[in-house]
Amino acid sequence: MDGSGKSTQHRLLVNHLRGSGVRVVSTREPGGTAIGEQIRAILLASATEGMAPLAELTLMYAARAQHLEEVVRPALARGEIVISDRYNDASLAYQGYGRQLGTAVVKALDRAICGATQPDLTFVLDLPVRQALARAKGREIRRKSRRGRFEAESLKFHERVRKGYLEIARREPRRVKVIRAGRPVNEIQAEIQRHVEACLKRHPR
Repeated sequence: MDGSGKSTQHRLLVNHLRGSGVRVVSTREPGGTAIGEQIRAILLASATEGMAPLAELTLMYAARAQHLEEVVRPALARGEIVISDRYNDASLAYQGYGRQLGTAVVKALDRAICGATQPDLTFVLDLPVRQALARAKGREIRRKSRRGRFEAESLKFHERVRKGYLEIARREPRRVKVIRAGRPVNEIQAEIQRHVEACLKRHPR
């Protein structure tokens, strides 16, 4: 969720793996490509108002299709590990649950765009919604920037998003690991690294 510290943990994990000699591609969604970053700007801009939920979802997957074509699949073909700050679970949580489009429409689009390119391991950095939003607000104040479209959404919206993430984790406990994000950064990173090392042993490259 926004404000959970995911970008910090992403950076620390990438640095750790590269320091261990692992070939890693670090990327993010929406974005990761020139076209994807343009779509990201539209999706996150506070000035973008009145976007239909289905339009939001299809823009997310348009950026993802480009991301897969340019970044993710070529890296996997080279035998590299891709670590992405958000991927398709975010669409299920934000558009399926948050926007209340339901899981069926998101999964149908995912089958068409992502197909078999699915994550081996996903981390959900979980915080109570009020705490996560307070962190996100503090970040924007430090950056002297305006809140984006998602940060400006209602508490009920973010509660639905959190519920969505936890439901995904409940259904796929082997792949999706819920990490309590209210702890010290290094403690969280140590837990993440343990899960990653176990995953690498199951999926050697």
